[in-house]
Order: sequence, then C-alpha cells, then structure tokens
Amino acid sequence: MTDALLLDPPTQALLIQAVAERRDREAFGQLFRYFAPRVKSYLLRLGAEDGLAEEIAQEAMVAVWRKAASFDPAQASVSTWVFTIARNKRIDGLRRLRRPELDPEDPALQPEARPAADRLLDASEREERLRRALNTLPEEQAEVIRLAFFEDKAHAAIASETDLPLGTVKSRLRLALTRLRRALAADGMDQA
Repeated sequence: MTDALLLDPPTQALLIQAVAERRDREAFGQLFRYFAPRVKSYLLRLGAEDGLAEEIAQEAMVAVWRKAASFDPAQASVSTWVFTIARNKRIDGLRRLRRPELDPEDPALQPEARPAADRLLDASEREERLRRALNTLPEEQAEVIRLAFFEDKAHAAIASETDLPLGTVKSRLRLALTRLRRALAADGMDQA
C-alpha cells in the first residue's frame, strides 16, 4: 500500500485510472486519504466554516469517485482536477445560500381560490347565451368572429387567410358584433 502522504502525480494518475477502469476501492481510499484533508484545508482558506468545508470536501471526493472516468491527464493533473471539482462544489454551495428561501405563505405562491358556485353558474349561463347568439350569425360573420376572438388573429391576418379585403373583414366584424349585442340584449345579457 502506498503511503497516502507521499502520492506523487504519476501515482495519483494511476490511482484515478484504477478507479475509472475497475472501480478500485483501495485506489480510491488512497486518493481520499491524500486529497480530502487538503481539499478541506483549501476550503477553510477560502473562508468556509469547518462543518461546511468538511461537507464540501466529502461531496468533492464523491464526485471524484463518480467522475473518475472523465479525468483526462492531457487536460490537467489529478490534483488540479480534484481541486477544480472542490472549487465548483463550493461555488454551488454559495449559490444555494444566496437564493432566498421561498415563503410558503407568500400570496403569489398560493393557488387561486375556486370561484363561488353562483359565479360558475353565471359564467356558464353567459357562455350558453353567447353560444346561442353566435349561432344566429351568418357563416361569414361567425368565421371572422372565431378567427378574431377565439384564435386571436389580427385583422390583416384574417384578411390574408380568408382572401378578403381588409375593409371587408372589418365590416363583417362590425356587423357581427352589432348582431351579437342585439341578440344578447334580447336574451337578457346586457354586454357581450
């Protein structure tokens, strides 16, 4: 067994390779004994509290175990790679701390109250009256109403889609709205 205090860079690379290829627990144990205290010291120097430094060091070493296969000796040394993981874990931790906690009582997070039964009934009755009024319109007027209000299309888009002049589309909409108002007023519904 290699002394964890004397892991030179070539030995570190061999140990990472063993973890990557064979999930070698002994090799990882040597890496852990070597790097965990050094990573913790590094985090303490960066201002992390003792408990947080310990936690981040543990997370970093778990990431080393999981990501060993992604280590590329052509990109960096094992030491640089491990400390980069630790630094990134620290940054992630700081980001979590800076995010405000959500207040479950915040009105913006509360679901909207269901409408009262009488309001639902009124809405249903208005919808039925509007449906009956729409059925009284000539087909060409009903079509422009459907395109303008139910499909939310602009007048120019309706003209293009129906191959009608823009003025004709506007006239049909005006006529249709006038007829709808009359039909709804006759049915006891004051406004469309």
